[in-house]
Amino acid sequence: MSNSSEGQVTAEQVHAALVALGAEPVADPARPEGPQEEDRLHLLGSLLAKTELEITAATRLTEEEEIEDVLETMLGWSEQVGPDPGLAVNVLTNRLHRTAMQVAPEAEELPPGREASFAAAMTAVYTLSAQLHAERGDVQGTRRALGGAEEALIDILQGVHDLRVAIGDVAGLEDEEG
Repeated sequence: MSNSSEGQVTAEQVHAALVALGAEPVADPARPEGPQEEDRLHLLGSLLAKTELEITAATRLTEEEEIEDVLETMLGWSEQVGPDPGLAVNVLTNRLHRTAMQVAPEAEELPPGREASFAAAMTAVYTLSAQLHAERGDVQGTRRALGGAEEALIDILQGVHDLRVAIGDVAGLEDEEG
């Protein structure tokens, strides 16, 4: 299903896959010519969502069976990605960015649990980035990424603390001062 000239699937191929899976996107009446190459990333996102929904529906929810299902999914993922560890890290980083954006889609102030979850995903992004920079001997890049990871870790701790305050497990700063 790949375009041999670039090794990428076309918008038309992704659209065909979505149709085959019964997840055809709603047609845009202003664009009767069908999927265009500029629609490719949007269509790939739809295909990714359909795949994740299928995996979620197929995953058994008992602890032991769920682990087996996750491992089986990972085996298929690893076979597709192949042996290149750099590519695998790039795919993981991309996934973590998407996860962070899905946890915190709005720019306004987030509830503390969502803020901490966003920061956790970003901690992983920054830490993976730091490791890649370190492996390339890029000390400055490693430092920048570690700085981002440290800031995100602080945000995790703050979000967890704020959530504990919200449920009454610990006193808030204003309670401690007053």
